[in-house]
Amino acid sequence: MSTRPHGRSADRVLDDLESRADGLTAEEARRRLDEYGENDIVRGGGRSPVDIFVAQFDSALIWVLLGAAALSVWAGQTVDAVLIAIIVVANGVFGFVQDYRAERSLESLRQLAAPSATVRRDGEDVEVDATAVVPGDVVVLRGGDVVPADARLLEVADLAVDEAPLTGESAPVSKSPAAVDPDASLAERECMIYKGTNVARGRGIAVVTDTGMDTQVGDIAEELATTEATRTPLQTELDSLGRTLGLGVLALSALVAPLLLLRGTSALQAALTAVSLAVAAIPEGLPAVVTLTLALGVRRMSEENALVRRLPSVEALGAVDVVCTDKTGTLTRGEMTVSRLWVNDAVVDARTDEAPSDREERLLRIGALCNDATADDGDPTERALVAAAERRGLDVAALREANPRTDEVPFSSARKWMGTVHDDVGYVKGAPEVVVERCDRVLTEDGPTAMTPAARERIAERVHAFADDALRVLAMAYVEEPADGEELEDELVFVGLTGMIDPPREEVADAIATTRGAGVDVKMITGDNVRTATAIAESLGLGTTMLEGREIEAMDDDRLRERVESVDVFARTSPEHKVRILRALQDRGHEVAMTGDGVNDAPALKNADVGVAMGIRGTEVARQASDIVLLDDDYATIERAVERGRAIFDNIWKFVAYLLSANVAEVALVFVASLFGYLVLPAVQLLWINLLTDGLPALALGADPESGDVMDRPPRDAERGILDREMAGLIGGTGLVTTVVMLGLMFLTLDGAASVTPYAMTMVFTGFVVLEFEKLYVIRWLRETPALSNPWLAGAVAVSVLLQFAVLYTPLNRYFGTVPLGLADWGVLVGVLAVCLPAYLGIATLLRRARPTA
Repeated sequence: MSTRPHGRSADRVLDDLESRADGLTAEEARRRLDEYGENDIVRGGGRSPVDIFVAQFDSALIWVLLGAAALSVWAGQTVDAVLIAIIVVANGVFGFVQDYRAERSLESLRQLAAPSATVRRDGEDVEVDATAVVPGDVVVLRGGDVVPADARLLEVADLAVDEAPLTGESAPVSKSPAAVDPDASLAERECMIYKGTNVARGRGIAVVTDTGMDTQVGDIAEELATTEATRTPLQTELDSLGRTLGLGVLALSALVAPLLLLRGTSALQAALTAVSLAVAAIPEGLPAVVTLTLALGVRRMSEENALVRRLPSVEALGAVDVVCTDKTGTLTRGEMTVSRLWVNDAVVDARTDEAPSDREERLLRIGALCNDATADDGDPTERALVAAAERRGLDVAALREANPRTDEVPFSSARKWMGTVHDDVGYVKGAPEVVVERCDRVLTEDGPTAMTPAARERIAERVHAFADDALRVLAMAYVEEPADGEELEDELVFVGLTGMIDPPREEVADAIATTRGAGVDVKMITGDNVRTATAIAESLGLGTTMLEGREIEAMDDDRLRERVESVDVFARTSPEHKVRILRALQDRGHEVAMTGDGVNDAPALKNADVGVAMGIRGTEVARQASDIVLLDDDYATIERAVERGRAIFDNIWKFVAYLLSANVAEVALVFVASLFGYLVLPAVQLLWINLLTDGLPALALGADPESGDVMDRPPRDAERGILDREMAGLIGGTGLVTTVVMLGLMFLTLDGAASVTPYAMTMVFTGFVVLEFEKLYVIRWLRETPALSNPWLAGAVAVSVLLQFAVLYTPLNRYFGTVPLGLADWGVLVGVLAVCLPAYLGIATLLRRARPTA
């Protein structure tokens, strides 16, 4: 409906909806169903499997590779074309599998729908399919029901609704039909219930205000449907690299081919040279190597309880500089726990297993007997009281059997207390301000004594102190020999207070400190109230600069962007607020990871640069909208994932530098040699060089261990790109050295021949291969990776050398145009290595010294 029903009286909402307390007629309900449609989450605008598959090839680098394959076919180099095509298709299939799974995120929203609902039609309560519920229907709710639609409450009887999946509230919310402030946040609308939430206890009657896609869950579904998948920095950079390479290939071909024709070279020879330049310029294995390296990182992270759903998200973690995290179930355990007791002016830690004193035992006994839950089932607050009693040594089951209940006064939101009678004693628990008012005595070491004004003041001070620590406070009292529940109303003996909280996970504080030490800011975004959020933030060392949802509502986007970086905790937020916060941070240039577990987190998870969902407590909606799922719901796993992401990016940097330095040197050599009229390396030899360098050694780089300082460095600047100044210096410097040395080797071995001889070609071909393996270890030294730290790399180089021997000394040399080399030839190649090594190390040393310190 267009108005804000939570800010209007129940009667006014009924009038607005043209409904009545006894419901709609069946005929009117059918008419409205035709008008509004089914109460369902409709999937719209999803991508078909064909669209997903085609999208895998929407990359500049892929198009350049396909162009090179086509050019190879035209020039008769079929083997080259087939190899390139296999690489491209394999990469596309792998990406399709990942993206197709992600498309299921909207479907999981449908699982939130209630299968049926009880509505009033023609004055009678009837059960209908939940999809047939319409605006104006009056629904009847009981404990355990799933709310079928967004609705305004008309009547309640001790109604509490678990809204954690939608609002992030850590405990069921008591509901009331009274109107609230029209500007109240979603979590503060006590007179409203929302589709997909669960009735924890009590009963209620409500009039439906919105159905289907007009509900809060529908808004989330719409947000997910219209949100474009976030591209990681690496994806963007590889596309940019592909465009640059494509333009470079076109420019070189446009320059070289006419020059060769002018020199009298045949059209076929000119075409072969153009193909050779294209093959030399393009790192054919780059997409596959990146994909497989990321896959290796995925496997390692899964062993550390982080399941990666989108491969590029692995390296994106290395650029993250802000983590926006939900509180309930992420920073905290997601369950209420009694943490403190207060009896006779003494605060006691309730989380120990020490035997309780007599008065502490009396307090715990009241909490266990004036209670309808077990440790595993029932209201979270009552479960916490049972667990506290059992932790301190009370056998609750035996206690209940020995003290059967003879009468009771059930809890209600209006009464705010619950009472039970057990033969000769009555127990009461409830809100302190209500219970203490009914007490005329207080239990001390000497027994019950009169409740004085000073005693009441001390109790009030302790209640406020507990509340300031975000504890939910209950007061406990008893009365001797009550006749029935009516005698629980007054003349009670006050025993003490219990303070309970959804406690922080033990490992989270250290994990936050580590991630902050690595330059990653952490911000809490929660639906909980300010007091609770502040207390949790303080205990975790997060800082307490606060911004509430209603303040965010009052800000335009420009003002929010000004404030967002300085805020530590965002409280009382709605799903829309979370997305606005994320976009404000991203507009400020931050790479943002969002953690969460509820339906309310799904839009932010999908909008974030890296969405991290909880695997145990998380809803299916959140998991499907995310990039990474934490299998243990442990925030410390995020710290390990960030560390792994940084290490993976380091490895990607190393092999991109390795591949491009080889390709630039190949292009320069082929280009310069062609100007002298020589085709020094044909396409098949260039492709073989690329396969050797882009293959096993490059893959083995993905297994390089992380350097010890990976979490002592700030996040990498996503704007700098992977092809940064250091890499450009490395590629240019080593490329120049390699080109000069290889040209010298070519002219030395030509011995005055007018065209490249098989011997000269073989020497340059093999010299290029061995130089690349030497350069590989220089690049690792540049990135401060110990030379012998990766046995897989040593094995990969050894296998690659053996493969090179195969194309020299077996019948394969016929297909590669090579001849066997003798010992003297290998002596020359060793000399080439000796000449290049100090030059390479000198370039790397200069680059290390020029590296920014921060």
